[in-house]
Amino acid sequence: MSQQQIQPPRGMNDILPAEIPGWQRLENLARELFAAYAYQEIRVPIVEHTGLFKRSIGEYTDIVSKEMFSFEDPGGDSLTLRPEATAGIVRAMISNGLLHNQKQRVWCAGPMFRHEKPQRGRFRQFHQLDAEAFGYPGPDIDAEMILLSSRLLKRAGVQRVELNLNSLGTPQSRRAYREKLVEYFTAHEARLDPDSLRRLEGNPLRILDSKNPELQDIIAGAPLLTEHLDEESRQHFSGLCRHLEAVGVKYVINPRLVRGLDYYSHTVFEWVTTELGSQGAVCSGGRYDGLVAQLGGEHTPAIGWALGEERLVELLRVQNGEVPPLPPDVYFVIAGERAEAEGLGIAERLRDALPSVRIEMNCGGGSFKSQLKRADKSGAAWALVLGDKETEQRVVGLKSLRGDRDTGAAQETLAWDRLADELGARLARR
Repeated sequence: MSQQQIQPPRGMNDILPAEIPGWQRLENLARELFAAYAYQEIRVPIVEHTGLFKRSIGEYTDIVSKEMFSFEDPGGDSLTLRPEATAGIVRAMISNGLLHNQKQRVWCAGPMFRHEKPQRGRFRQFHQLDAEAFGYPGPDIDAEMILLSSRLLKRAGVQRVELNLNSLGTPQSRRAYREKLVEYFTAHEARLDPDSLRRLEGNPLRILDSKNPELQDIIAGAPLLTEHLDEESRQHFSGLCRHLEAVGVKYVINPRLVRGLDYYSHTVFEWVTTELGSQGAVCSGGRYDGLVAQLGGEHTPAIGWALGEERLVELLRVQNGEVPPLPPDVYFVIAGERAEAEGLGIAERLRDALPSVRIEMNCGGGSFKSQLKRADKSGAAWALVLGDKETEQRVVGLKSLRGDRDTGAAQETLAWDRLADELGARLARR
């Protein structure tokens, strides 16, 4: 009786080789753009102390109260798999003294973890691209952040996304608004669901983010934060809007956009789509001017965004189709004991001379006929053919698998010492 197969944990998915080209294309593009905007890469631990997220994200958020993967290590410390990147990056900035009289633009990429219901575009292990800027108080950096995300989406080939903007104001104006929200929702307390009742005590702004259809009429009648902003917040937000209008970025002001984390202030934004079902946010971010001080550093204005790679790769697949895998340029057919002894060395010398050329070696034996079938199936443009006879003569056969554009010959013979030059010239003419 065979043993039961072990499956991955629920909501933690394998990303298979056929899917990887779409991921690599997105990540390579992101690296190029971060460099173009002078953002430097930072890498922070996947595991942090649980208290970091309780202090930064907020104990009344769903993330902290329901969704974190937390555990006690052998030393008795409570640790958590990071549910988002910003808190860890802020901690790293403080821990390493990178914010003292300094401005920083950084980015990172990697897996995050939340114990939530898996659904399309939302998993328990998911991957994010994350950009953060520290030490910039004005709306110009807010605009740059949005422009960076906009350029990334456009270069990736994303279509039909909408930019939603809002301002959460200063902590002072938000406290005044919070009192009005508490008064309003308390008057409708009998209709609130358990989550909203819990949020009413801790963070009533999060009720505005509820997806419960039975609460939408109540939420629609709630006071608007945009009507209770102080002058500083109004000026900051209007400055951001002017910057975006000046460069032609279209946006929609969404007064119900509050984001799911407690540390946000002033600008919040989301790029949203209607093509991924209920999981419409593709890239989200905002300003968090108080978080550095909240985590023990000096007061530092800051802003950031995170882009969900699973959602964006899925959106690109829906809109543009699959990204095909990258085939090898050359498939090396080898048969015979002497040929096998020499073949690996020839391939390594070719890789030295032509580092950008993709060479797939035939391993595992097989006749010339079966190997040529594998070569054709691989998608390679050319096959190199080496048998014992060719080895004696120190030559290699070169066969076009996609129609020989150069000589029309079915196969030609090249000397070993000329192979790299000849092969490189033919690949350059493709």
